[in-house]
Amino acid sequence: MLVQGWMTKEVSTVNEDVSIMKASIIMKEKRIHSLPVVDENGKLIGIITDTDLRDASPSKATTLDVYELNYLLSSMKVRDIMTKDLAYVRPDETVEFAAILMLENKISALPVINDRDVLIGIITQTDIFKVLLNITGVYTGGIQFAFSLEDRPGSIKEAADVIRSYGGRIVSILSTSAEETAEEGRRNVYIRCSAIEEDKLRDLVNTLEDRFIVLYSSRESMEEVEKRRVRIAV
Repeated sequence: MLVQGWMTKEVSTVNEDVSIMKASIIMKEKRIHSLPVVDENGKLIGIITDTDLRDASPSKATTLDVYELNYLLSSMKVRDIMTKDLAYVRPDETVEFAAILMLENKISALPVINDRDVLIGIITQTDIFKVLLNITGVYTGGIQFAFSLEDRPGSIKEAADVIRSYGGRIVSILSTSAEETAEEGRRNVYIRCSAIEEDKLRDLVNTLEDRFIVLYSSRESMEEVEKRRVRIAV
């Protein structure tokens, strides 16, 4: 999946001459944690985050009065605190690559720029989560089976065919052969299928456990998600 399909295209930006007070107001009103800085041609030249704003703001222990604080914040410009050496991603690069950049740089958002370095969007950790949920198909509910399968052609199909034979419609298949998650010569495979009638499900689990190494089976409920939703008063 490419970044261009998941990025936010309508991005709030500022220029480098904006005061940090105004930048702070924009971020609070828009409920965002980072603000790209662009020049008059829309070219990305920096970025500021809520952490930058906190670090630039006077400590609560300061002896400055409110008027002096306001003057200080209004006189400091975005260019004084913005990060100029920043990570970015291109629209035709993959979401997985964007996730690596976020992880390695310990950041929660990446500006998206075209081949002229013009800002055209932003992709955040939330967008990455959405991609993960889309790939796994978890919003469809159903059941996920985790297997330790032989790392050979056809092993995944064998497990999937058993699930289909009990009426399970395959929603997604993910696998990994990373050393830290799978034994040598094997791969961990995660198959999500549609809901199955309880009596058939019991028989299916027994059959799978007889034929394969089943690490676990898990059933998610979207109703349970609604029960655990945190309501925040606005």
